[in-house]
Amino acid sequence: MISLRKFLLLPILIGLLSPASALAWGDYAHRLTARIALARLAPAARAEILRVLARSAAVDTPTCPMASLEQASVWPDCVRGVGDRFAFSAAWHYQNISVCRPFDIASACADGNCITAQIPRQLAILADRRRSPADRAQALAFVVHFAGDMHQPLHIGDKGDRGGNDALAGYGAKDPLRMNLHRAWDSDLAERALTEAPAVSPRSIGPAQARRWASGGVPAWARESWELSRDIVYPLARGITDGCAAPTTGRASLDAKYLAAATPVIRERIGQAGVRIALLLNRALAR
Repeated sequence: MISLRKFLLLPILIGLLSPASALAWGDYAHRLTARIALARLAPAARAEILRVLARSAAVDTPTCPMASLEQASVWPDCVRGVGDRFAFSAAWHYQNISVCRPFDIASACADGNCITAQIPRQLAILADRRRSPADRAQALAFVVHFAGDMHQPLHIGDKGDRGGNDALAGYGAKDPLRMNLHRAWDSDLAERALTEAPAVSPRSIGPAQARRWASGGVPAWARESWELSRDIVYPLARGITDGCAAPTTGRASLDAKYLAAATPVIRERIGQAGVRIALLLNRALAR
């Protein structure tokens, strides 16, 4: 018989072991992009999204609900921990475009299985009102989540190390055997940057700033992440080999100087993601 103490610890242990707990922008960052987007939705788009979310139970993922846009923003990571049903979408969260060669959005996207190909594809499914409630709810979650992921530099930029996943990183007291450059940008650096005063929120984005961020489209926004990986994420990580002749080696040292450089990048990328998610949804659901 399981003891009461072990029973109470079981949910904590499951949470620690869940593969969804350290994927993509962390839960906090994704939910923040959703709140920013929600505040900028046009009335027609907002009404249609509420209708889609109201029927989202058709997706049949009770442990990963999407009754709100915030829940939808983390659903694609949540379902990665419920077995093989959504294994087909694993490659859709990123695109390892080499920072050691000229930017090529068509690279690392075999058969359309990459983030920049899936955002427009899922938008088309969402916009098609003849599709089933399950298809449209799933597409909504993918759009919101992937547009957020695309703004994390290492979900686009790569140096032969799976977007920093193979680059060990030293960050405070974090376990050096588990911490890597990609994970640091996904969660630890992001949460620190976003919660420091003045915290990023839907109200912290001014009209002029939003207008600047609304220009371009998926290829241009992906290129921004690629350039940030090339110019900031990799070069400023002390201990990472700078040459591109071989995959990343060494351990990244994420010191105070690195944090100072990363913080404004993360804050801006989350704001941009929220504004652009709203832009994509407004266009897809305008009628």
